[in-house]
Amino acid sequence: MPGVAFHKGEFMPLEQAKVGIMTHALHYGTSIFEGIRGNWNDKTKTIYLFRLQEHYERMLNGCKVMRINLPYTAEQLSKITSEMVERTGYQQDIYVRPLAYKSEERVATLNLGPLENDFTVFAIPFGAYLDLESAQKCCTSSWRRTQDTTIPPSLKIGGLYVNSVLAKTEAVNAGFDEAILLNDRGHVSEGTGENIFLIRDKVLLTPTAADSVLPGITRNTVIELARNEMGLEVIEQTLTRSELYLADEIFLTGTAAHLTAVGSLDNINIGDGNMGSITRRLQDMYFKVVRGNNPKYMSWCTPVTPKLAEI
Repeated sequence: MPGVAFHKGEFMPLEQAKVGIMTHALHYGTSIFEGIRGNWNDKTKTIYLFRLQEHYERMLNGCKVMRINLPYTAEQLSKITSEMVERTGYQQDIYVRPLAYKSEERVATLNLGPLENDFTVFAIPFGAYLDLESAQKCCTSSWRRTQDTTIPPSLKIGGLYVNSVLAKTEAVNAGFDEAILLNDRGHVSEGTGENIFLIRDKVLLTPTAADSVLPGITRNTVIELARNEMGLEVIEQTLTRSELYLADEIFLTGTAAHLTAVGSLDNINIGDGNMGSITRRLQDMYFKVVRGNNPKYMSWCTPVTPKLAEI
């Protein structure tokens, strides 16, 4: 089934959505992106876009910092995305990639102000990013997470993700599934594309915003579910590397990763090395929510009924 994109103000076949080799964002990473999950519910024959509005609100915050002026509100971007997904006709889990970027074809300039901007969004079929059933084998990366005075880690700036690419590549080449990054002070930050949680004595702990973390939307979802549905205490605090080794359970959260257990870190087992019981309960609860099977949280889900692909 051919893909569909919204590009340069109109819907078109995905294969026709192109940028030139002189595009500023290609050379300097001057873009803001988001990752949005569309979760297929076979019973209702519906794709549920998860927390769509919040993703676009975060994107527009990033655009403000990067001087990317888009002629759309978060609500308008949500409507464009819903129509794009409807047009694709996909009847499976998808990953939606919106991108706001400096589109002017000009190199050798580092001043963002006078450059042209554009927005594009497309969707692709997308299953599990990490193995959701197996506990992941992780390592502590030798690369450090960037700090706010370098590139703001609270925003999804394209150029920032070279940091994650280097850490992920290092981990995979060393035989691990994923890397955990420390910040410039040596405290726990996050994974290459996920926030991190640890469980100790039935208390859920996660790094603070000051620890160079992305304020993840899945992170916020899990915090709310843990507090409201399981009655767990959730504490945001600075964590050390050694505290991870001593955790009862560890899991990662993110749009791509969903909620994924960590079985070992630096070849040290976390708990018994398998997915823990609290992680399992949270994961089950999370998937009911994102697939539109929990009426209490339907406000987080934007339903889209796919139809045959058209432009």
